[in-house]
Amino acid sequence: MTNGRRGGHLSVVMTTESITELIRTTVAASVSSASVELYFQCFVVVIGVVGAATNALILYAMVASKQHKRQLLIFHQNIIDFISSLLLVITYALKLCNFHLTGLGGYWFCMLVLSENLIWCAILSSKANLVCITIERYLKAVYPVWSKKKLLGRMIYSAMAFAWISGIIHAVALGFATNGVVDGVCYGYVLYESRRSQMAYGILYFLLYYIFILVIFIVCYWRIIVAIRRQARVMASHGGGPTGSNTAQRQSLQFQSNVIKTMILVSAFYAISDLPMNIYALFMNINANLTLLESGYYASMFISFLYFCTNPFIYAIKFDPVKRVLQRLIPCVKTPEQPTGGSMEITASRVTAARTQALNRQGVHTTQT
Repeated sequence: MTNGRRGGHLSVVMTTESITELIRTTVAASVSSASVELYFQCFVVVIGVVGAATNALILYAMVASKQHKRQLLIFHQNIIDFISSLLLVITYALKLCNFHLTGLGGYWFCMLVLSENLIWCAILSSKANLVCITIERYLKAVYPVWSKKKLLGRMIYSAMAFAWISGIIHAVALGFATNGVVDGVCYGYVLYESRRSQMAYGILYFLLYYIFILVIFIVCYWRIIVAIRRQARVMASHGGGPTGSNTAQRQSLQFQSNVIKTMILVSAFYAISDLPMNIYALFMNINANLTLLESGYYASMFISFLYFCTNPFIYAIKFDPVKRVLQRLIPCVKTPEQPTGGSMEITASRVTAARTQALNRQGVHTTQT
């Protein structure tokens, strides 16, 4: 039996009372599932490599377009996904080897690597950071005046720290309570004290890390869309105002709308890709007959891991500053320079100054006449 088969999803659990039965059933099923497991692990390594490469490209594009400072939480999201992809490659490449774990070194190797503890530290941090992005977008769109005064760098950095701390504490605490080495084999997140604690954690994880996050996405982005449409109607009703100021406001609103559309797609793709794994893990916590060796586990985990390598393409297609940088990397594609983000305020001030100078010149000319 390979050690990779023992590293499981966070919500995949098994009681200590049935560890003997676990060993007996998994050994019996190991022959028929060995090829499926091997293919799955190889696919995950490929996904990790592609995810690391695409996320690195998006990180470069955000730095080149200077959006890494203006969209700090979004930049941080891609950093976490990049780290998650690297950890996928390292962890599943090591799982392809057969390790017989002994001593203190084997114990820590199981706790941190073969049990996928490091991966889930990053994955849970990614989930928390995605919630922080949603709340930040909500505050900026619905409470713009308050957010300009209160939503400063210190609060953003605190949100980034919270994402990492919450993910690491959750994964490490659960890992040390439920991971273990039995007969030289690493069992990750399966050694629970009782069936009751198994079911309680499974239901709590599903509610907190899927249903609750999904509710935040729906409520916040619905309110954001309503607020943006209201702003657009107000601007349309004041269409006779100063041309330069009105143009700058429209550009700013269009840029904000573009960011919101990008994050809605990212959040929707997260919700869709993470659904099979959450449902399978919930059923596994309730039904003790399901194991890590089922084909449904491999399929659901494969879909969940696809998020890391396909998510960057959303930024490449929908996020205009990133898209323009990536297009410039293609020699045959020419992209016109457009004001984005930080240049909008400068454009507005320049237009206003030009109008003021023109009016002053007209006033001087009228006086002289």
